[in-house]
Amino acid sequence: MKYKMIYIIWSLAMLLLGGMFSCSDFLDADPPRNEVITETAFTDDATATSTVLGIYSEMAKSGNFIVGRDGSIAVLNGFSGDELVPRFFNDFFTNTILANNVTVLSSLWQPGYNFIYFSNSLLEGLEETTGITEETKRQLEGEARFIRALCYFYLVNLFGDIPMVTTTDFEVNRLAARTPKEQVYQQIITDLQHSRELLAEDYSFSNEERVRPNRAVAEALLARVYLFMEDWVNAEAQATAVINNPLYHLSSDLNEVFLANSEETIWQLKPVRLNNTEEALYFVPIRETVQPSASLTDHLLNAFEEGDNRRIDWIGEVTPSTVTLYYPFKYKVHDVQAPPTEYSMVLRLAEQYLIRAEARAGQGNITGALEDINMIRNRAGLEDIMVNTQEEVLDAIMHERRVELFAEAGHRWLDLKRTGKIDEVLSSIKTDWNPTNALYPIPQKERESNPNLTQNEGY
Repeated sequence: MKYKMIYIIWSLAMLLLGGMFSCSDFLDADPPRNEVITETAFTDDATATSTVLGIYSEMAKSGNFIVGRDGSIAVLNGFSGDELVPRFFNDFFTNTILANNVTVLSSLWQPGYNFIYFSNSLLEGLEETTGITEETKRQLEGEARFIRALCYFYLVNLFGDIPMVTTTDFEVNRLAARTPKEQVYQQIITDLQHSRELLAEDYSFSNEERVRPNRAVAEALLARVYLFMEDWVNAEAQATAVINNPLYHLSSDLNEVFLANSEETIWQLKPVRLNNTEEALYFVPIRETVQPSASLTDHLLNAFEEGDNRRIDWIGEVTPSTVTLYYPFKYKVHDVQAPPTEYSMVLRLAEQYLIRAEARAGQGNITGALEDINMIRNRAGLEDIMVNTQEEVLDAIMHERRVELFAEAGHRWLDLKRTGKIDEVLSSIKTDWNPTNALYPIPQKERESNPNLTQNEGY
């Protein structure tokens, strides 16, 4: 038992020291045999809390996976779909990724599983310790379960069936086979249901900053998960719980949505490496003569209606030579030394309105769906949309999701996949598109160390 605690704390210490490494490295490395470490591990609320804060810090500064630069889900999925064009050649954009692609391994697979392993370590450590208060233990367990659910949500949508590990046990994990997607989703739901009951209702535990999960954060992700599963009743219920929460309101000014702790924020990650966000550093050119690292596709630009303020406030433009290029301008502060004013958005209220609209449409409630769609449209300066059929309202929702959530969290790529429209849309604009491109390859390096990992079709 004591050795197990040493391993748990060693695992978490690697995170706090910035030791992000591959899943196989994590499993193969031997924990130190210095039992003195247990004297200071989980001894009080502050020590335990600093552990989970270290996970958020690593998420924010890595530049990969959840938020960040060229290795983030928002950017890589934007290239794979129909949102973003890279400045330089990128095999995500051409959908020519190989199984040995370094970015798939280092920016998606490894960070996702590292955060899962650290969540597992935290959960096991909390189970073993008697040194912290019950209130703190409940909050930290809720946060660890949420982090694990969030990572599994993205991994299962990017790769399909994946190994599902809920322990730090080496023998259990080292040869884990791929778990069917449906079982992974059930684990995600279980974790989020627990989180919903464990997490605090407000942000008082985080000095009123919206940078740690509370109950609404779990509800918001749960609403998204139910939407992806086409469980319309539960998706509507969870989204409604967030929408009705007095903590959250749609920001009336589009330029304020992505500010730190904006009233629309459900959960953000606070910048660590920079004063402001990794997203602004990546997307916003340092001056008007510099080509953006990623520019918006004509397909996306043409989707905006005349008079849509999102086209004005959330899109920037530069003309570095003779051609004007357009880039995401949701985050505006490129100066990394400027006083911190923006945090990286992970979950926000507008998505919940669109989730509820789709859930209502799925149940045949056209009137209710239109009410939610028009909340988002009106905020953007557009008039109400009036349609009559379920098909028309679903098309309207997909349009609003496209222009509201562009360059955020891979929404467009995942929407095309879950609605079954990815082949129809991308085959018309990408000459070499193949239906097997919808899933990324299982990294070859992982398959070499684990013979039980099968490969996705097409790789």
